[in-house]
Amino acid sequence: MNPRRVAITGLGLVSPYGGDLTDFFVRLAAGESAVRHLLTDDRPRPLSIPFVDCPAFDPDAALGKPLASMMDRFAQLGMAAAFAAWDDAGLPRAAGGESRDDWGVSWGTALGGTLAYEKGYRDLWQKGRDRLSPLTVVLGMNNAANAHISIQLGLGGVSMSHTVACASSAIAIGEAFRRVRSGEAPVMLTGGSDAPQAYGVARAWEALRVMAPADADSAASACRPFAADRRGLVLGEGGAALVLEDWDRAVARGARIHGEIVGYGTNCDHSHLVRPETAGQVRALHATLADAGLAAGDIDYINAHGTATAEGDPVEIAALKSVFGERATRLPVSATKSMHGHLLGAAGAIEAIATVLALREQAIPPTAQLNPDNLDPACSGIDHVFSSRHGVPLRAALSNSFAFGGSNAVLAFRAVAQ
Repeated sequence: MNPRRVAITGLGLVSPYGGDLTDFFVRLAAGESAVRHLLTDDRPRPLSIPFVDCPAFDPDAALGKPLASMMDRFAQLGMAAAFAAWDDAGLPRAAGGESRDDWGVSWGTALGGTLAYEKGYRDLWQKGRDRLSPLTVVLGMNNAANAHISIQLGLGGVSMSHTVACASSAIAIGEAFRRVRSGEAPVMLTGGSDAPQAYGVARAWEALRVMAPADADSAASACRPFAADRRGLVLGEGGAALVLEDWDRAVARGARIHGEIVGYGTNCDHSHLVRPETAGQVRALHATLADAGLAAGDIDYINAHGTATAEGDPVEIAALKSVFGERATRLPVSATKSMHGHLLGAAGAIEAIATVLALREQAIPPTAQLNPDNLDPACSGIDHVFSSRHGVPLRAALSNSFAFGGSNAVLAFRAVAQ
């Protein structure tokens, strides 16, 4: 069977800024940080960390209380993003007379229902309770989000979850893309969600010494990818979803097409659990270009993984310089994690949306908190986007996701001709 073109007909997210897609991209283009200071009342050791949350998100309002009560927060965020993407695609939530037995879901999460299990520990050990809620298992299971999405939208095809640390939702999107391109599924809903504000999770990341420190005054500028004075990543919660659809089907029904997904490459460094490797990232980038049928010169923007860790940022820049050679100095690169934080299993999905919107709007968001004066010399040699660029001709772009465990995933997108 000949490969199918794959259209992106729906985009949806639960944004830390609280608005819709347009508001999200406007805030990114303005370089506006969503990072705030999180201070808990946990005793004897309260959490005091920079964090990106979604304070405007009301799961009962978004989903209805009966449905929301059946979900951990990560699944609530995912379901709300999925509904938004589905509505954006102009698809009815009820199947009606149309069979959806081959429509599917591919979802990413790094943590799943960690909050449900943490609540269980608190109930048992702090409150002295003898029993947990009978919903604890279904709240906490990693495939809860994709299961609920399949049920609510009547999708009878594959329903799978991918847990690949920071690359979870990028891989989920790539695998969904492959199914539509092969003709196995005419429509796939894909994306990711995570809610990493569990006390134990935050303390675990602190122990790795990769989290940026901050207080109430400095939180907004805590995440500084590629900067010489960067101190580490900032965790965040959220959900992001895309509807991928057979191109001919989308055109036939008159759907609005945000962009086209054209390539996907994934591999493993197979060398270290937490230390990234340039060679593996280079292989993933080359694989994506080959899969998309694109040359290095066809890429006009890269949304970098850019976590603001001391070791990770220079490795990614070295990989880009290896793949793009002399062109790297003219290749715009930015890391939007500087504004929306690191959403772990949802990171690849929210950054894919940012990349698709950049192509659609012909505008590039910046790496916030970065300027020529504080650029790490080890991260030089590419065209860093210090401030937003508008009206730039963007044909194709890449979105990078490089995870603990050495798992690498790169997605390639192409703009729709205006």
